[in-house]
Amino acid sequence: MTTAASVRKDLAAFARLNRVSDYLRFFKAGPGEYGEGDEFIGVRVPDSREVAKDHKNLSLSEIQKLLDSKIHEERFVGLVILINRFKIANHPKTKDLAAQKEIFDFYLKNLYAQRVNNWDLIDSTAPYLGYYLLGKPGTAKFLDKLAKSDSLWERRAAVMFTFAFIREFELEDTLRLCKMLLNDNHDLMHKACGWMLRELGKQDLGALREFLDENVTKMPRTMLRYSIEKMSERERQSWLKRE
Repeated sequence: MTTAASVRKDLAAFARLNRVSDYLRFFKAGPGEYGEGDEFIGVRVPDSREVAKDHKNLSLSEIQKLLDSKIHEERFVGLVILINRFKIANHPKTKDLAAQKEIFDFYLKNLYAQRVNNWDLIDSTAPYLGYYLLGKPGTAKFLDKLAKSDSLWERRAAVMFTFAFIREFELEDTLRLCKMLLNDNHDLMHKACGWMLRELGKQDLGALREFLDENVTKMPRTMLRYSIEKMSERERQSWLKRE
């Protein structure tokens, strides 16, 4: 039976200690930075995903052991296994609402406990888990509460959950959260909001333009630049001149 220990052993085979210093800089793990205290062993993402695939039947209790680890790559693999399982539970041919709830609740517990605690961990999970929230009573209230959290990762998860909504042409929550977060003081939130606005614009360019028309003078520059990235050069310059 696969265990957290066997995952660690397989990950260690891909470890490259000469990469660790680069990872520490890339994920801002230095003193006072948002990833402070995170530890790395230098495993590339494709290799981590292969390890996750090889251990797809890992139990939630063993996944929890990975999420409790100080090693970033171990937490990443645990989350990839979790999300792959959620995708199966959400697939039309294998839909399992009870499994979805169990996985979502497990994820949320770890988000609140600050074990899902860097942008890559959020971005590789929340856009898929957002499907669990689609159409559920109380979703808007839940997202608003997350978006008002003191935790950067809870705020980012709130916005990234709505990626699933955007794919289903449900745009109101994204627009509301991005407006709420206009004055957020963290660059990672400016990027997340700008990214989701850009994706929203692919579905409804008019809705993006309406949001920009109302908020362009209040938007952080990073958020604005991300949101207009797919527009024509002429239109991008037009919005930049109005900021």
